[in-house]
Amino acid sequence: MSEKEGMAFIEEIAAALRLIATPGIKPKALRAAIRERYPEASKKEIVRAAFYAVTDAYPMGQEALSDLHNFALSERGGDEDADASPKVGQRKKKKRTFKVAGRPAIH
Repeated sequence: MSEKEGMAFIEEIAAALRLIATPGIKPKALRAAIRERYPEASKKEIVRAAFYAVTDAYPMGQEALSDLHNFALSERGGDEDADASPKVGQRKKKKRTFKVAGRPAIH
């Protein structure tokens, strides 16, 4: 698929997102509705289309626009089928060495 064809596909999905997005719609329901219409669409394409729909100058209700924006932000990372937010791990402590004058470093 060429870049131009890809952008046309993104615009098509964005138009569908604008029609489907309503105040209070859950991300899972929005994704399912898009996958029903566009089963070949990847998660990456759906997220790009959501951001495009938000940034494109198109009259849309503020609440639906906000929900669409939140959907795009929540879906942009993670696995293709993951519905949960990414987990953040704990940092490991660095080992510090102390050197006392005249003595070797302690590890």
